[in-house]
Amino acid sequence: MTHMKDKKIAVVVGGPSTEADVSRRTGKAIAAALMSRGYKAELVELVPEQLAQTLQAGCFEIVFNALHGKYGEDGVLQGMCEMMNIPYTGPGVMASAVGMNKVVSKAAFCGADISTAPFAYYFAEQGIDGIAAQIKEHFSLPVVIKSAAQGSSIGTVIVRAEEEIKPALEEAFRYGKSIIAEQFLAGREFTVALMDDVVFPVIEIISKTGKYDYYSKYTPGVSEHICPAHIEPELTKELQDLSTAAFRLFHCKGVARVDLMTDSKGKPYVLEINTVPGMTETSLVPDASRAMGISFEELCERILAEASTGKF
Repeated sequence: MTHMKDKKIAVVVGGPSTEADVSRRTGKAIAAALMSRGYKAELVELVPEQLAQTLQAGCFEIVFNALHGKYGEDGVLQGMCEMMNIPYTGPGVMASAVGMNKVVSKAAFCGADISTAPFAYYFAEQGIDGIAAQIKEHFSLPVVIKSAAQGSSIGTVIVRAEEEIKPALEEAFRYGKSIIAEQFLAGREFTVALMDDVVFPVIEIISKTGKYDYYSKYTPGVSEHICPAHIEPELTKELQDLSTAAFRLFHCKGVARVDLMTDSKGKPYVLEINTVPGMTETSLVPDASRAMGISFEELCERILAEASTGKF
């Protein structure tokens, strides 16, 4: 890693995404960690039309991707860096684009026989009334309605009564033209971080509000992360195996995080994969890293070490 300490590193943050604030907090923590290790890291606020020029003008040689949502997790930043021949952290264009879109990623899980919660996808052109009628016909309540291209639980609503379906659809469609409806799983919530051939300990997430939404995720003290999770070895293996299968299916590199839940009988299901997981003070990946004896600074350094331009 010594040769990288002479290179200028752009930690790219912000942008137009609804997760821009989380991105800035993630980037600030990453930049501080890298600088504490002697790297020349600078925060670069994303202005989409100017980013390429900013990177060239600043003579940046590596991009550490700390963008969440639009442009950072959908393959756009990755494609730009590849065209500019600038090494960047995390997965490539395909993994990013597929992982970001819940419709495509859920279809990929099904195609690879990776256990995922029963779901259906819908498009705005079908109309709210028609979609609501289909959901009533095909799902039992509660049902989860999600925007197809948002993270941090933005645009996600748990519907417990029929009269809540249309308002939930309206909320989800605020963020894009496609959504998924997913059968609610009345079990426990888990997450597994991975870094290439390293599988981190399973974390169980317990929210004091009863739901793991944006507030619970990013407000210190509102949710509890139990790491390693207090579960049987058999369930630990199932969760880690499912997460590894998802990681490999999407050709991920660097660090990714797979979110899972069990049903009322304890069977695990993959919910989604996060190809640019949060790295704030309340984030899950740093918690799992610490449980393995890897400091936050070392984790950031390891992610940086894998920066490249040749991705799937």
